[in-house]
Amino acid sequence: MKTIRFILLSSICISYTAHASSEEAWKKHDQNIKTACIKASQLKNTKVVSDIMLFDDRVGYSAIVLEGRYPQAHMKNKLGRELCLWQKSKQKASITEADTLLKLKK
Repeated sequence: MKTIRFILLSSICISYTAHASSEEAWKKHDQNIKTACIKASQLKNTKVVSDIMLFDDRVGYSAIVLEGRYPQAHMKNKLGRELCLWQKSKQKASITEADTLLKLKK
C-alpha cells in the first residue's frame, strides 16, 4: 500500500515539474518570430536589427526592431524602422512604425 502511494505521489510531482526548452526549440521559436515579423512588415528589403526582446510570460509578447526601405514613391526609398510585437498565444505579428525609436543613420 505504501508503495502504491509513493508511486502515485511521485508521478504527480514529476508531472508538475517545469521542463526547460531545448536550444533547438528556442532557435525555432526565434526564427518563427523573425519570419512572421518580416512577412508583416510594410518595408522592402526588411531585416531584423535587434535581438528578440522577451517579456515576462504574463505579458505574452516578444518584440524586435526591423529596418528596411519605404516602398512608396513619395518616400524616395527612405530608410525606415518598425517595431514588431509577437503575440505568443496567437502566434501573430503586429507592426508599427518606429522611426523615432532609435536614431537612424543618415
